[in-house]
Amino acid sequence: MAVSNSDNNNNSFGNGATPPLILSCIDGSHYTGAVCDYSAWLADSLGAPLKLLHNIERSEVPAVTDFTGSIGLGSQEELLEELTALEQQRAQLLVKQGKLMLQAARTRVEAAGVEQVMSCQRHDSLPESVVELEDSIRVLVLGIRGEEHADSDQGLGAQLETVVRALHKPILVVNREFQPPKRIMLAYDGSEAARKALSLVAESPLFRQMSCHLVNVGPADVAEKLLAQASAELDAAGLAVTASHLEGNPVEALIAYQAEHQIDLTVMGAFSHNRLRDLLMGSITAKMLLKTRQPLLLLR
Repeated sequence: MAVSNSDNNNNSFGNGATPPLILSCIDGSHYTGAVCDYSAWLADSLGAPLKLLHNIERSEVPAVTDFTGSIGLGSQEELLEELTALEQQRAQLLVKQGKLMLQAARTRVEAAGVEQVMSCQRHDSLPESVVELEDSIRVLVLGIRGEEHADSDQGLGAQLETVVRALHKPILVVNREFQPPKRIMLAYDGSEAARKALSLVAESPLFRQMSCHLVNVGPADVAEKLLAQASAELDAAGLAVTASHLEGNPVEALIAYQAEHQIDLTVMGAFSHNRLRDLLMGSITAKMLLKTRQPLLLLR
């Protein structure tokens, strides 16, 4: 639960109603600039307001603790006072640092042409924040790794999978500098999440001017039916579609297709409902997040 929320007054449009927004997750990672740029592109393309979110996580190791039995009573009281003051100072600095990040992000998205910009600073975890804000979200944008992995270009953010599994709105995972997408790949396997991704691509104005590569990895007879059904839906929506059946390891086949056809953005359903299968075989979503060098737009 948020302890404080610093939304500015620019959070409505005169009639008290706030349309679904682009929620942009800001931290100190080197992906923050790209997150801002992709968020600005989404806000501009969809005509949606943009909200910048910075979270201050609770420290797992409090500075103030009980040292009874380890030091004398007099020195304990003095130490606790110093630790309390130190913790308060740390909290104040984190708030100040976060506000500076939000201001820098705001300057960047406004320079990109976004007019409806809000900012929000919360004192809880990222998964808690996005779940609480879910009803107001149109698309969530976040970096593939947070500031705790600032020096690494490998692995996934500690909370990324939790966020993706918790949210039932589109999530754009950013893993590179911004490039305006021109070609998308829709990985379609007929699952519930994949059908949601198909509907999003068919209905959203975001993809109207893009080339859509519809792909399936699996048995040829199954792929033929799935691709025919999905192609018909995309054709009816007016999209330029190239349908392809791929063979082999799903992740390797998708990554190879991305590179061969210069795909800028991949759209796919995220995580099956079969946690046991994910546990035993490893999630295709997690493997795609680890291996792809292009942003992923995920839906559950």
